[in-house]
Amino acid sequence: MVGYDPEAKCVSTVEAAVAGSASGLVTRVLISPLDVIKIRFQLQIEQLSSKTPGAKYHGISQAVQRIFQEEGLGAFWKGHVPAQLLSVGYGAVQIYRNLRHAVVTMYQTEGPRTFYRGLTPTIIAIFPYAGLQFSFYNILQQFSEWAVPAEGKKGGNVKNLVCGSCAGIISKTLTYPFDLFKKRLQVGGFERARAAFGQVRMYRGLLDCVRQILREEGPGGFFKGLSPSLLKAAVSTGLVFFWYELFCSLLCALKNTGSTTRKEG
Repeated sequence: MVGYDPEAKCVSTVEAAVAGSASGLVTRVLISPLDVIKIRFQLQIEQLSSKTPGAKYHGISQAVQRIFQEEGLGAFWKGHVPAQLLSVGYGAVQIYRNLRHAVVTMYQTEGPRTFYRGLTPTIIAIFPYAGLQFSFYNILQQFSEWAVPAEGKKGGNVKNLVCGSCAGIISKTLTYPFDLFKKRLQVGGFERARAAFGQVRMYRGLLDCVRQILREEGPGGFFKGLSPSLLKAAVSTGLVFFWYELFCSLLCALKNTGSTTRKEG
């Protein structure tokens, strides 16, 4: 795990894993609104412009206002539970009332196979994204060590935040189209529920999805929702590393305090 060095840290492998899990949980709560907006943009067939007739969402600020007015503050955390559980039903819960409603409806209408829609682009994208993210994070960390003089190396948490954010932005941009394909395929079969969001399309598979988007929406269609996605990537990746390092530091401090207390006793 990035940030975990047995020789430099006083936390064990298990403690590092706990710190990583806790950092992911806290970060997911904080960035959920950006994820909701990103998915709404990805599922909109119409161009994200106020000049496009029938376009429900035009930009981030307009989307925030409209979602809040129509659905209330809680809408920004729709799908939060399956997101925490890494469920493939996250995109569907953006449409339905809650996780249970989405799962029951999906199973009744299309059977168990519906829970694996979008699996192909997910598998294709996950390995390069994870590899790129951690590779760029390490490269940026090494660059910061070279660029910042030894006497100025303070505020390690801030450095981790910046390096993590930049790594997230680069990695997300390079692999973003696969995330869009996944969301389009995941909500297949829910055309009636999606009608409130504008036009709907049916895709026979990954290649058909790519062809239809290219034909009807142009190359720019592959990057719908990129702006909130990059903002989310920068914030979430930076926060994950920030909280991870912070939790590790807290664990070290607690262990050192305990050791000092035992010695004094």
